Amino acid sequence: MQQLLIALGILLLVLGLIWPWISQLPLGRLPGDIHVERENFSFHFPWVTGILVSIILSLVLW
Repeated sequence: MQQLLIALGILLLVLGLIWPWISQLPLGRLPGDIHVERENFSFHFPWVTGILVSIILSLVLW
């Protein structure tokens, strides 16, 4: 359990350090993601991004 918590802590630290580069990726703004913006309403549903992340995670964990 201790090793798992240490590994998760290191992973969060690394993600925090590389966040400026991760935020530049077009995830969430891919073609096919639904974004509706009205006068007093905004709705964003990144379904293509979700599918892409799911496929990548499935391949990595397989």
